[in-house]
Amino acid sequence: MNETIINEVMQGMLPYLDNGQLAELQRIMRHALHGKTILEEEVDENRKAEENNKVVDLFISAKRVEGCSAKSLKYYSVTIATMLSAIQKDIRHINTDDLREYLTEYQNGKHASKVTIDNIRRILSSFFSWLEDEDYIVKSPVRRIHKVKSTSTIKEIYSDESLETMRDNCVTIRDLAIIDMLASTGMRVGEMVLLNREDVDFQERECVVLGKGDKERPVYFDARTKLHLQQYLDSRIDDNPALFVSLKAPYNRLKIGGVEVRIRELGRRLGIKKAHPHKFRRTLATTVIDKGMPIEQLQTLLGHARIDTTLMYAKVKQSNVKLAHRKYIG
Repeated sequence: MNETIINEVMQGMLPYLDNGQLAELQRIMRHALHGKTILEEEVDENRKAEENNKVVDLFISAKRVEGCSAKSLKYYSVTIATMLSAIQKDIRHINTDDLREYLTEYQNGKHASKVTIDNIRRILSSFFSWLEDEDYIVKSPVRRIHKVKSTSTIKEIYSDESLETMRDNCVTIRDLAIIDMLASTGMRVGEMVLLNREDVDFQERECVVLGKGDKERPVYFDARTKLHLQQYLDSRIDDNPALFVSLKAPYNRLKIGGVEVRIRELGRRLGIKKAHPHKFRRTLATTVIDKGMPIEQLQTLLGHARIDTTLMYAKVKQSNVKLAHRKYIG
């Protein structure tokens, strides 16, 4: 309880004292309260929850202004709310031990992977760092909780044979155009389903997609994609502006789930493991890196804010490493 009081006083004095003065104030208060006990006044649980929710709402608003997508904002909100519900404390009183215990219990109770736990840690770090920047708290309790190390696995990509097999076995021209579009542009499936017919420039073989954070960027497709996409659009009898629509009336805009189901079914039918739209993106990244595209250009092509993200996608083929070794080492 004494530490809670000290922290509250420190928070109140933040605007008026520099770091050295705050440290001296903290030392004096600890000395003055040593051996003394302060009884905590009961706080109305509803009021505490309301105050917590208000602070979380302000944080989500700040992330929205930064350009976070609706999906990311929901993930932030749910992750923070779940933590607050489990810890049952005022946000200002949550400490490092509370968060460590919460992450441990979450991992054990949910059998969550290390990647999931680190994602939660990363979101909580963003939240408490924002609280620190906004002077709600003196110091983020996540500072001493380090990144969770996880096993680095090389995710699979489609082989050239798998891609051609999928193309050869598409039942509809629409599905063929989808595969070509994903494979040649490297766009996210969520970006593809938002495209309209008018967004495609067939002459330049390019289109502008709306990526994460509502950022637009151009992507480019090859001649084969152009041909199949034109054939698909010429075969349509609807007037929906969407680039890809359902096969049956009322021909609604195709959604992410619809594309995922079609790719999975095709992969299952052909015996291609882990067939998924996102796998086309990884495949393109690996292919162009192998062919010598600079990583900075690939970063722009994929629409990544940080080059570290691009490096996770682009895995150099081991066969090329072996050839390079023979060339340079002998």
